[in-house]
Amino acid sequence: MSEMITAELVDLELDRSAGTKEAAARALAERMVSLGRVTDLEGFLADVAAREAQMPTGLDGGIGIPHCRSAHVTEPTLAFGRSADGIDFGAPDGPADLIFLIAAPAGADDAHLTILSSLARQLMDEQFTSALRGATDAATATALIRGNGPVAGENTQAPTDQQPENDPPPAEPFRMVAVTSCPTGIAHTYMAAESLENAARDADVELTVETQGSAGFTRLDPAVIASADAVVFAHDVPVRDKDRFAGKPTVDVGVKAGISRPAELIAEAREKAARGEITTASAPSPVDNAGDSGDGYGTKLRKWLMSGVSYMVPFVAAGGLLIALGFAIGGWQIDKAPSVAKHFVWTDTTSWAALLFQIGGLAFAFLVPVLAGYIAYGMADRPGLVPGFVGGSVAVTINAGFLGGLAAGLIAGGVVMGIQRVRIPAVLRGIMPVVVIPLISSAVVGFLMFLVIGKPIASLQSALTDWLEGLSGANAIILGVILGLMMCFDLGGPLNKVAYAFAVGGLTNPTEGSLKVMAAVMAAGMVPPLAMALATTVRGRLFTKTERENGKAAWFLGASFITEGAIPFAAADPLRVIPASMAGGAVTGALSMAFGCTLRAPHGGIFVVPLIGQPLLYLVAVAAGVGVSTVTVVLLKGARKPVPSESGESGESGESGESAAAAAEAAPKEQVTAAA
Repeated sequence: MSEMITAELVDLELDRSAGTKEAAARALAERMVSLGRVTDLEGFLADVAAREAQMPTGLDGGIGIPHCRSAHVTEPTLAFGRSADGIDFGAPDGPADLIFLIAAPAGADDAHLTILSSLARQLMDEQFTSALRGATDAATATALIRGNGPVAGENTQAPTDQQPENDPPPAEPFRMVAVTSCPTGIAHTYMAAESLENAARDADVELTVETQGSAGFTRLDPAVIASADAVVFAHDVPVRDKDRFAGKPTVDVGVKAGISRPAELIAEAREKAARGEITTASAPSPVDNAGDSGDGYGTKLRKWLMSGVSYMVPFVAAGGLLIALGFAIGGWQIDKAPSVAKHFVWTDTTSWAALLFQIGGLAFAFLVPVLAGYIAYGMADRPGLVPGFVGGSVAVTINAGFLGGLAAGLIAGGVVMGIQRVRIPAVLRGIMPVVVIPLISSAVVGFLMFLVIGKPIASLQSALTDWLEGLSGANAIILGVILGLMMCFDLGGPLNKVAYAFAVGGLTNPTEGSLKVMAAVMAAGMVPPLAMALATTVRGRLFTKTERENGKAAWFLGASFITEGAIPFAAADPLRVIPASMAGGAVTGALSMAFGCTLRAPHGGIFVVPLIGQPLLYLVAVAAGVGVSTVTVVLLKGARKPVPSESGESGESGESGESAAAAAEAAPKEQVTAAA
């Protein structure tokens, strides 16, 4: 620790230079730059902001711990600042007056990360934080953090092992295990572990914690897991080897819940154990890392749906592109070709086209079952897979399509969650996840989909298909505008995925209208990264060095229909980048629909242009949107003073580096969190 923090990295009057968390991070990072610990200030601050956007780093007790791993850090470094007025880092109990900026290199070694983990545990000690608040100079604060200084109120009395002779033998303790983890594995992971351990001691619970942090982790002894009465997962990244905890009563929350309310989690785990309630542990869904029990129903519903969509997309991409290649090679009548299992000529291109088309068709046929299965998985974990897939297959059978898959997934997850709440004798727990739950839930879901709600959903799906088929003129253009706005609003986020899933769902039973929708969605999704790439090329002085580098990659990402290529720009300047992207996306969506462009491939960008109906007009629509977004973002950024160049001089002649830097400071830095 002595090498990681020096007195030059301590600011006990942070209020003089910072009033927001962004300004605080900048003030402390500048100290790191002055010592050569950080090579690129703006690049490092972008990494800090990206980590902050994943989850606020404020903790109860007046502590803020902005931290990240970054390629711009030369060695593990810690800077400390103290604010008399407090700075808001998103903690539930208010602003933070103790701010620790932790910088770790992208390939930091385990020893240094272990030291940082030790600091994270110290922050849970009230005596340590009180001593820091009372430090009168930077040297004293540095010594305290290094562990060389006295801690106020420290207990120096020797412990006693004397026990009353006539005490009754202790009762069998309640045993628990826990796993904690966070995206960077530096701070929250170990703070949550410390909080849970402290709360367990207060509750007379025997707790063993596995910290899955950046310094590596030691797996819990299987015997310890086997003897545990309950499990707590406090995590913001997937728990590794989660199957080890199968069959145990489980509390599954975000890592901040492990820090802020550990006693509640332990009490909840004890209650679940008393009721005999179990949760089958397995690999988490892509969205369970935000599964805090405090989420509202709307938030949970969005996560469940995104779980299904995220697993569906690879089937869409692989199957759709194979189908498109089949059409490109064999023509539009390739769908009439006989099965290649019965008829295949090695030297005939039509046979090869039919092979690609039929493989793609099989992959695409999984679209609705996979969607339903993994929505149920996001809700109820692995036991939800079987009834989800069954319900999705029923939706395909009765022509309920994409909407049927959504309904089947939600029903399957709900049925399994209901079964899991039933108190089960211990002797039956082992067969519940592999026999009882799949059997009962599949029967219930199949009954509901075949006989109760399946037919109404199929009728609704048919009506939606007819509506798309009949779209023309102004109605089609308005739909194109709406889809373009949705694709560009959150750049790969939930709204973007909703528009994309709507378009892909139409490809399960393609019509002229659904093919137009797919074309408009892909065209609009290409606009933001291409526009940012063009803007950094024509007006590079309006962007930082890091953004200009990102702009080079954005050319390929945009051309490949990877809308997320614009996220680094939106994270740094959302109030200018997002409106500009939406404007261009709306123009492209409207023009694509107006030109009557169609698309049978659900992905591919410019690489599937030969498969597009009206390809030249399609490219015109994309180019028009890119032009609108580029002009808009350049005008919006040009309305403020330019970002200074790396040499310290302004990009505009006649303006000093200091004034440009001041302008950059004045920009609303809260935009970063807003974008996320």
